[in-house]
Amino acid sequence: MPEFPGVVFEPHAQRRMQRGVNQIVDVVRPTLGPCPRIVAVENTFRIKTPELLDSAGLISRRIIQLADRGADMGAMLLRNVLWRVQEAAGDGTATAAVLFQAVYSRGLTYVAAGGNPLMLRRHLERGLALILEELDRQTRPVAGAAQLAHLAESLCFDAQLAQMLGEIFDIVGEHGLVDVRLGHGRALERQYIEGSFWAGGLLSPHLVADQARYRTELTQPAILLTDLEIDDARQLMPLFDLVFEQKYPAVLVVANKLSDQAIAMLLGAARAHKDLQVAAVQTPGTGAAEQAMALEELALLTGGRPLLQAAGDTLRNLRPADLGHARRAWADRSYLGIIGGKGDPRAIQRQISKLRVAFNVTEEDAKRTALQKRIGKLQNGAAAVIIGGSTESEITARQENARKTATLLRAAMRGGVLPGGGVALLACRQRLRDQLAASADTDERAAFRILLHAIAEPLPTIAANAGHDASAVQGMVERAAPGQGFDARSGELADMAAAGILDVAEVQKIALRSAISGAATMLTVDAVVHTRTPATATQP
Repeated sequence: MPEFPGVVFEPHAQRRMQRGVNQIVDVVRPTLGPCPRIVAVENTFRIKTPELLDSAGLISRRIIQLADRGADMGAMLLRNVLWRVQEAAGDGTATAAVLFQAVYSRGLTYVAAGGNPLMLRRHLERGLALILEELDRQTRPVAGAAQLAHLAESLCFDAQLAQMLGEIFDIVGEHGLVDVRLGHGRALERQYIEGSFWAGGLLSPHLVADQARYRTELTQPAILLTDLEIDDARQLMPLFDLVFEQKYPAVLVVANKLSDQAIAMLLGAARAHKDLQVAAVQTPGTGAAEQAMALEELALLTGGRPLLQAAGDTLRNLRPADLGHARRAWADRSYLGIIGGKGDPRAIQRQISKLRVAFNVTEEDAKRTALQKRIGKLQNGAAAVIIGGSTESEITARQENARKTATLLRAAMRGGVLPGGGVALLACRQRLRDQLAASADTDERAAFRILLHAIAEPLPTIAANAGHDASAVQGMVERAAPGQGFDARSGELADMAAAGILDVAEVQKIALRSAISGAATMLTVDAVVHTRTPATATQP
């Protein structure tokens, strides 16, 4: 049994961590570019077919432990950096991995030769700020169906899907509600949905008006909004008193639960008053917090007041002002839709403005996604992409590709685009060269040389992954006019913007910032402490 390593000091600590970093990067490097190689990942229990992946973020997530504990520490530190990039940007993990390795490897060489790691870190982060400024200068807005479709194709490499998503986002906008659904046929389809919709279907098959489509549509409904569980049919009496008194042509109940007796009362009222349309749907959301937000959105759109269990509300003192109204409403097995809500437009716009401010200042990906969906619902316009295919695995892969591309398109509409293929990073070198020439500080000069090398790494990697001579391609691009780069799919020089070979600016900046900051921090590690009995790794 090998001796327990305990505490490991420099230079051995960094050498062992470097082995782990190199293993992670060597695995994900082949996935960079429009012509990625595939990485096969064995299933944990070895009873399923290995996964065939070309997503650097997902591949790194699948690596849960290396046998060498020193290498494992370096690998897990990089793995955490890559997964944070994946969560924050949805892409860019392979670029981040390549940049991280280039900065870390050259930085270690400099530190081993006597360089000051703390000063090097400081100058690397200063150089990062200069690169980000140059990327800001190169960033251009993207708009219009054609530009969005070009960008989408460079992200998903699926021409038909790209055309569809370009058209959809041109219509619904950055925050528009776009639902990616599984289809039952082979075709790829799109639907534009008037109004807004929520996940929350009909509470009973007896309330389905159109059995063929399993759908009920209501015209000019009065809408009760609540998260209450209505167990006793008598609880609905105040509602129907209002319905009959005000002569509403339709009533929609949005509730957490309706008992069979309560549903029978709804159906009985519809039979007794032949012109009355009725429907009841599940309150959207899982958990009290999500349901409260969904009811708030519905109340704003329809002008009603949600009756909440947490507030002690009941239906006893229901008033006409508590009910929402809409031009139309529909519900099916899975969704509730509201068209032409009668809420106050000014109140809706104020809420949209508040949500956009919150979206812009929030960094956590899950919260940003939730805020974006809320904005989309209040904007009253949605679309659905229905994914078809020949096999279940093909449909699932295409659905995931569509979701990822939609997320990146939103980021591009928000923060603009850059020339792709590593060209934007190459264009930052002159700024670094100028700073290098003006500097007399040894650590600062080393930092700028490291960054000059690092930001040139993505281009030859993309070329090599596409089967081209990396050195020849790099030389060709070096001699090319500004804005020109290497189209890995055609094997020729091209104007990146005109060819639609673009990178999402926000993704590039997140990848760059995470890689350089992460590598600079890791260079300052002076000792590694191992526990005697490492915890058993589990599949995330």
